[in-house]
Amino acid sequence: MPKPVSLFAPFHLGAIPLKNRIAMAPMTRSRSGQERVPGELTLRYYVQRASAGVIITEATQVHPKGVGYLGTPGIHGPEQVAAWRRITDAVHSEGGRIVLQLWHVGRISHTSLQPDDQAPIAPSAIAARGEAYTTQGLQAFSTPHALTAEEIGEVVGQFAHGARNALRAGFDGVEIHAANGYLID
Repeated sequence: MPKPVSLFAPFHLGAIPLKNRIAMAPMTRSRSGQERVPGELTLRYYVQRASAGVIITEATQVHPKGVGYLGTPGIHGPEQVAAWRRITDAVHSEGGRIVLQLWHVGRISHTSLQPDDQAPIAPSAIAARGEAYTTQGLQAFSTPHALTAEEIGEVVGQFAHGARNALRAGFDGVEIHAANGYLID
């Protein structure tokens, strides 16, 4: 019979050494404002949880076209990378580990949340059922633009760019959000 393992025992998650086996699940906080740059509230939130073995951050857009919710952060621009770097440095100074969840919402969006009010993107031009919370209140998800083969390659590049930016920002790893009807799902 295998020996029981304590929840508080050290563990290696691949190449990432963890001080315990507790993982903080990602939860959308919507505290990053219109510029999608995480600030003081976000920093405080993650530092307060640095005692977990690993923190998985809230879903973070890899591109402005990946936005589906007000106030959620991005990782596609230099200001976002710098802001996340402050957070990862602070979590690391408390002995924590932190992984960035990469995200593109695809059709789970509204035109008012997209650059230049364009249609969101998806594999097909079929609107999702439900509503997006916009600055004008709840509105039905917009009918998306169906991705071309070339655009699929661009989205793959956006995820790669987001992963590279996450490493620049000091994250210990990345996780790709692939559920809930978002683009990868």
